[in-house]
Amino acid sequence: MAGPLSGGSAHRAGDRLVEAVTVMAGFLVVIWVLQLVDVATHYSLLRFGIVPRNPGKLEDILSAPFLHASWAHIEANTPPLLVLGVFVALRGVAKMLAVTATVIVVSGFGVWLLASSGSVTVGASGVIFGYLGYLLARGLVERRPLDLLVAVAVGAMYWWALPALLPGAAGVSWQGHLFGFLGGILSAWLFRSRRVASAAAPGQLTGGTAAEGGGDLFSLPATANGPGAGGAAR
Repeated sequence: MAGPLSGGSAHRAGDRLVEAVTVMAGFLVVIWVLQLVDVATHYSLLRFGIVPRNPGKLEDILSAPFLHASWAHIEANTPPLLVLGVFVALRGVAKMLAVTATVIVVSGFGVWLLASSGSVTVGASGVIFGYLGYLLARGLVERRPLDLLVAVAVGAMYWWALPALLPGAAGVSWQGHLFGFLGGILSAWLFRSRRVASAAAPGQLTGGTAAEGGGDLFSLPATANGPGAGGAAR
């Protein structure tokens, strides 16, 4: 029995990995295509970035994570978005989408509420910090050995990015980073696995199922038509 079960588990794990990589690759294709369109139209899509405390622009918290202020910006965000996103998606695409949506809303609202007046904020690093917060918190919430191992691994890879959660570098949206991170922690609690206590027979299995990182969010002057027009700073 042990041989076939182990083989089946390995096959399912392989399928989940392929699915996770495929989903994140699709996400990256979308943001890179949008970057190409943005560059071709002289960064006209930046008008869909977050304008703080403007009620008419509140819905742009949903579009801002898919836009970037420059090639350097999107290139810096791509590796951690892929790595951390795959770790999140390994638990299932539906849960990954729920985590992503929660992080986007919490991060975006934090930027909308607290960012400097006259700025326009775009970038996926709020999502990156959200994934980082989620993976770190999930290890503590779920308390499964594998989740704890993943938390330690991503913490070791991206601990150096944690200072970006605080005010510091000019032109970097610490608000998006901080609220994204908090959104990730919230997601770890909201979407935790529900375990049903039962009096299992001896030997019966019980239980549930089964990082900046990277770039910065850029704050641009609201009147800018692109990185060159507003002097976007890192």
